[in-house]
Amino acid sequence: MQLTIRDATPGDWPAIWPFFRAIVAAGDTFTYPLDPSDEQGRAWWLLPAPNRTVVAVDDATGTVVGTAKMNNNQGGNGAHIASASYMVDPAHGGRGVGRALVEESLRWARAAGFRGMQFNAVVETNTHAVRLYESLGFDIVGTVPEGFRHPERGYVGLHIMHRPL
Repeated sequence: MQLTIRDATPGDWPAIWPFFRAIVAAGDTFTYPLDPSDEQGRAWWLLPAPNRTVVAVDDATGTVVGTAKMNNNQGGNGAHIASASYMVDPAHGGRGVGRALVEESLRWARAAGFRGMQFNAVVETNTHAVRLYESLGFDIVGTVPEGFRHPERGYVGLHIMHRPL
């Protein structure tokens, strides 16, 4: 799949919202409440500058197939470490969209002067994401035991992952 990754606009939200809502409602990868309103989801995901939200668009169809949000992980004296979150439309999974979004977030973080990137809440049962992040240089630096209540597996670990930039 040939992709274009570009900054998201408010006009992209109607394309993001259906898969955002489905992914969040599944309750197995994100720590968001399971039933956000459209307005809550938009506020959580479409970040203002200097943060960034992007969409991955299939060049052949013009369809939004994924999205990422990028921001500083903390404020103040911790603001030099970036963070990001990713969602790929399940109908387009396994085609490199997630990898392209992570690579774009790493480019953004380097260009913005961040010294590292940290993910605070990677569900240990989300093995596809864990493998992807590790393949791109992230390490698991800690795991909160039973830090996530998985809808099918019960309480599972929540990884903190990091990589220097």
